[in-house]
Amino acid sequence: MTITIAVAGKGGTGKTTLSGLLIRYLVQKERGKILAIDADPSSNLNLVLGLPLTQTIGDIREDARGAGQPGQSRQDWLSYAVRMAIEEGDDFDLLAMGRPEGQGCYCAANHMLRSIMDGINAGYDYVVMDNEAGMEHLSRRTTRDVDHLLLVSDASVRGLTAAESMVSLSKELEINVRNTYLVVNRVIGELTPALRAKAETMGVPLLAVLPYDPLLVEFDGQGRPLVELPDDAAMSRAVTGVAQQLLA
Repeated sequence: MTITIAVAGKGGTGKTTLSGLLIRYLVQKERGKILAIDADPSSNLNLVLGLPLTQTIGDIREDARGAGQPGQSRQDWLSYAVRMAIEEGDDFDLLAMGRPEGQGCYCAANHMLRSIMDGINAGYDYVVMDNEAGMEHLSRRTTRDVDHLLLVSDASVRGLTAAESMVSLSKELEINVRNTYLVVNRVIGELTPALRAKAETMGVPLLAVLPYDPLLVEFDGQGRPLVELPDDAAMSRAVTGVAQQLLA
């Protein structure tokens, strides 16, 4: 049975870092077959994971109009193309959704994509998705079931307010979310009383408070994959705690 973890948040909150380190934890603990899905149009999860990225679902979707060979349906062509776009790593695979739709109607292609993605996801023990802030693509073309939705915010009341709007949005989408949690990232010291009070009104559990870790800034400045962070780094330890709570 596949366990799907979706990470969402407005830009700059560190959701891609959290996604990458959750994947690293699953690899280290040998939890089974892992698929990383980069569902953010900026498509930089591969940089965190240290994998190349040659093609995205967005590229395939643009080519899907009129696609197919004699004797081959459009659905079969699309399924083949999506599977060929999966970047295979030593310990996990990566699939990037890429840019959003261009002009015109993509309803038929998106319906096919969701069916194809359901089949692909079922072949893995864990799926970890780094999402765009809006999350609409979850119901439109990525998946219909999420076991754990992590809403990531920075340490500000404005950030928590944005995360709160995502709580409401997740309830409106055509997906089944089993558990929703709040994660506050880049916290120096403790949460302020104002932030803790705001978090308590959001209607979802506060799963974790992640620390500001200057080592992340150093790695980013050097262009090093964040999965190479030492296990004793502050962020590594914090994400280990998140994973242990989710998968207990």
